[in-house]
Amino acid sequence: MERDSSKRGTTKRVGHARPTRKRWIKAATAVAGATVCLATATVSYAVNEDRSPAPSADKPSPTPGADWTSREAAAYWTADRMAAAAPADSDTLAKPEAPAPSASAPSAATRSAAPKGAAAARAARNARHFNGIPSVGVLFSVDGDTKAHHCTASVVHSPHGNLILTAGHCNPGTRAAFVPQYRSGATTQPHGVWAIEDTFAYPSRDTSGAGADLDFAFATVAPSEDGDTLEEVTGGNTLSPTPGYTNDVTVIGYPNVRNDPEDRAVRCATRTSRLTGTHELRMECGGFYGGTSGSPWLSDFDEETETGRLIGVIGGLNGGGPKGPDADRISYSPYFGTKILNLYARAAEK
Repeated sequence: MERDSSKRGTTKRVGHARPTRKRWIKAATAVAGATVCLATATVSYAVNEDRSPAPSADKPSPTPGADWTSREAAAYWTADRMAAAAPADSDTLAKPEAPAPSASAPSAATRSAAPKGAAAARAARNARHFNGIPSVGVLFSVDGDTKAHHCTASVVHSPHGNLILTAGHCNPGTRAAFVPQYRSGATTQPHGVWAIEDTFAYPSRDTSGAGADLDFAFATVAPSEDGDTLEEVTGGNTLSPTPGYTNDVTVIGYPNVRNDPEDRAVRCATRTSRLTGTHELRMECGGFYGGTSGSPWLSDFDEETETGRLIGVIGGLNGGGPKGPDADRISYSPYFGTKILNLYARAAEK
C-alpha cells in the first residue's frame, strides 16, 4: 500500500476508497441510520467508575484537558515513553496472564491434554506475529484502571470518521491516545498518534454476571494536526450485529511486552462458538495475552482493504478469557446486538 508521508504527525492512506471498501462504507452507513431509532436505552458515558463519580447520562466523559489534541498526544507519547510503558501492577482485567509459550508451539498444558482430531487442531492453533493493519492499534494512557500500553482498539466506520471500539474494562486515563498499527521502537508511528477525547460505555458493564455482556466501549479521537479524521488515514471496519454463535473470524491484537517480548501485532483466523451458559462468544487461538483486550473479531476480512465486519471484541467474562494456563488460548467476546448498536448511535453523534 502506497502511503503519503508528506504531512507531519500522521500519514494519509492513498487510494483506499476501492469498490470493495465502498461496499463496507455503504453497509456501515446503513447500520448507523438503522440504529439511531434504537438509541433509547439509558447510557452513561462514564469511564473509570471505581475512581471517579459518573457524569450525567446526557454528558460524555470529561476530556483529558482543553489542550489535549492529537498534536499534544504525539508530542507526549514519544518513542522513549512508549518503550517505557508497562501495565500497572493492578491490571488483571486486560486478559488474564499465563506463561508465554514459544510463538510456534502450544503451551505445555495444552500439549499434555491435547484432544484428538479436529479438536486437537483447534487447540494447537496459535496466533502469528505480523506487521499489523492500519485500523487496529494500541491504547496508551498514564492512569485509570491500567497504565500505558494496556489494551487494543480498532477503528469503526462512523459519520464523523473519529470512532474506535475497545473493551469496556479498558478505561482510558489522562493523556490517553490511540496508536494505529503501532510499531515498537519507531521514532515516528506510521499513522500518527491520536488523542482520545470522549469515551462511551454502559455504567453497568462488568467482567462478571450480566454486566459482562456489556463489556465494550467506544471512544472519539481528535483530528490530526492537519485536520484529517482518523478514518481518512486508516480506513474503518463496519460495526455489524453478531450473526450467530458460529462465525469464521480474523482476530488482531497487541499483546503487551510484559507478556510477549516481540511487542508486535498478532493475528489468528479461527472459528467462534458459544461460551456455555452465557450470551457470549468463545474462540480458541494461542498468543492472546494481556494487552489484547479490545481486539476486534472481524468477519469477511478483506486482505486488500484490510477491513472487515466487526462482530465481536475480546472482552466479557473475566475480562475476555479464563484464568490459568488457557488464558492466552481461549478468548471471549460479548454478543453484539441492540445494546452495542444503541451505544454506537450515541457515540457516532459526536
